Amino acid sequence: MKNKLISIIAIISLGAFAADNEIFVDQSGTGANIDLEQLGISNIIGGLNSTAGSVNALDLDGNTMTLDINMIGATNKFLGDIYSDNFTGFYQFTGGTNAFTIQVDPTNTYSSDGSNQNVAVTGSGNTFTLNQGTTAIAASLDLDWIIQGSNNTVTSNINIDGATNYMDIDGSDNTVTYTGTGVNASAGGYFWLDHTGGQRTFNIQQLSTQDNDWLKIISIGGNASSTVCVIQNDQGTSTGC
Repeated sequence: MKNKLISIIAIISLGAFAADNEIFVDQSGTGANIDLEQLGISNIIGGLNSTAGSVNALDLDGNTMTLDINMIGATNKFLGDIYSDNFTGFYQFTGGTNAFTIQVDPTNTYSSDGSNQNVAVTGSGNTFTLNQGTTAIAASLDLDWIIQGSNNTVTSNINIDGATNYMDIDGSDNTVTYTGTGVNASAGGYFWLDHTGGQRTFNIQQLSTQDNDWLKIISIGGNASSTVCVIQNDQGTSTGC
């Protein structure tokens, strides 16, 4: 028997803040299917760092969940905590200067394994942070990024255990910072970055301590001030770029 509790509150601000919409979600239980869409500017799906009307966290707890987010517009925020096993997430952003900050199972409540997450971005000046299994094991994670636009910043920290992280980036002046760590014998991770554009800054670290990691980077485009730093370290001497 499934035990499910879902609380969703949508707040539409009026007056001086007529353009701002806010969604509060607190879900507990298995098998939830949540689909959220916001159109406009300065909207929030709260969230870790919710501000505006002080809406607080998007908090999802349970197994076999599906979350579908579609945000169209500028200066929007998607923030929150996800505690789940066998979790599927679809996130689509169209517009500029949006913020996405999500952490998945940082306290090892459900081990955060079996996840499939897809992030699709069309626009510039966006900031994305996705941390998964920061003190747990992100077993068999399948994470896909498709980013079309310039001046986007992506930061991702994953406690890998056979995880796959694929990024397809089309645009200039994008920054990617990725750290994959793991201590289990099966912690080997796979990272694939396919980039087309001008100036870029890539800082990639794969730090499995008991297994091999795999990495593939294809970057097409020229700019003398671009930086690509790759570190693979399996208990070797500390190093850097």
